[in-house]
Amino acid sequence: MSDRAIVIGGGVDALVAAHLLARAGREVVLVEERSARDEDGWVPPQIAQELSLELEVQRPDPWAAVPLPQGGRLELWRDMARTVEAIRRVSARDAASWPQFCARIAALARLFEQLYGAAPVNPLSFRFALRVRRLGRQAMEDLMRLLPMSVAELLDDWFECDALKGALAAMGIVHLQQGPRSAGTAFRLLHHHVGSPQGVFRPARSNLAAVLRARPGLEVRSGVAALITVRGGSVTGVALKGGEELAASLVVSGADPRRTLLELIEPGWLDPDLARALCHVRRRGVVARVAFRVPSATRLVLAPSLDYLERAYDEVKYGRVSREPYIEVLPGEQAMEAHLQYAPYARTDGAWDDAGRRELGELARRMLAAHVPGVADAQAQVLAPTDLEADAGWPEGQAYHAELALDQALWMRPLAELAQYRTPISGLWLCGPGTHPGGGVAGAAGYNCAKAILRRA
Repeated sequence: MSDRAIVIGGGVDALVAAHLLARAGREVVLVEERSARDEDGWVPPQIAQELSLELEVQRPDPWAAVPLPQGGRLELWRDMARTVEAIRRVSARDAASWPQFCARIAALARLFEQLYGAAPVNPLSFRFALRVRRLGRQAMEDLMRLLPMSVAELLDDWFECDALKGALAAMGIVHLQQGPRSAGTAFRLLHHHVGSPQGVFRPARSNLAAVLRARPGLEVRSGVAALITVRGGSVTGVALKGGEELAASLVVSGADPRRTLLELIEPGWLDPDLARALCHVRRRGVVARVAFRVPSATRLVLAPSLDYLERAYDEVKYGRVSREPYIEVLPGEQAMEAHLQYAPYARTDGAWDDAGRRELGELARRMLAAHVPGVADAQAQVLAPTDLEADAGWPEGQAYHAELALDQALWMRPLAELAQYRTPISGLWLCGPGTHPGGGVAGAAGYNCAKAILRRA
């Protein structure tokens, strides 16, 4: 049997896993189905350290700019004192609350930095209990209270300014078919704060994918996996569309878990109960991307209030594109890209054809024209959820491959039976964002998976 390792997927997790295995001496073939997009996300420092990477990290300042209904903007800065003064202009009470809120959320984020830098912890282990105990009484109470809460309840406890609450709540519902009043969305806000400085609630963006793609040491095949071949309960290789077969004793899949185990594996190798559970892993995409060839240096957030976000969510529950969506501008020197939510993968109010894309582009243009110079006359390039599935490999348009909700997180991501990256088929492992810790932590799933493989070698 070949000692070769095959890594499926061109995402950042697959790239990290492939390079770590190659660094350990394995012959690695990367089946690059698509080129990875540089996405927002904290890069755990051990990844750059072990692979000797020098990364460029974009940290916009202000990290969010929120238009105010009375005119002007609320700008939230990396400097705590500057943010406090900005908030004071709209609410003295909120300005006084801001430092304490940031400190208490940061204390919890430090715990999750440790949890995300390793395979999922056993919740019954003494080591996990000790970590939580070391938080101290206040942080332990905050953790137990926050995890099941809605992000709206959390923010209503602390603040009164609608614009501030809307900007923060957006990180609790990003890439999620839920609204700010849905249970568990406070955990999502915490998840996206992990790795960020205290008082910054937007992740940085790095060139990790581009650096790894340009790095030598891998045999790269451009193609699409059609079948993971199995014999006697162990993987034997990968067959590509087009007929080419690659032999391997180890296959690491950065594709989503459902596709890997239900579409790339022949029926019969998987336990029926596990197959049934995989069918119920939620991966509903609700995001479109709209690009305008207009430079923008500001991370503009159009999420005026909690009520606004909840109403935007209401429409997607029935398969309709929100008429007033949450929009966030991702800055760029030559072009800006707008994250538009909520736009359902499966529509009941139309189709994702050319007319549907044009309609969405005009909606984004109309909402952004008053805030971003040049957008009114710029051409819109729209990627609907179906396009993000085809071009970026986001199943059903879901960037995280499996929705990051409490029942699909930590030691239950994507399912408890698969949370340690190993599958029931010998030699087959999962490393994509559908595994722990999920999207928004760049390369961590690939790193943790590769480490688990090497420990068993």
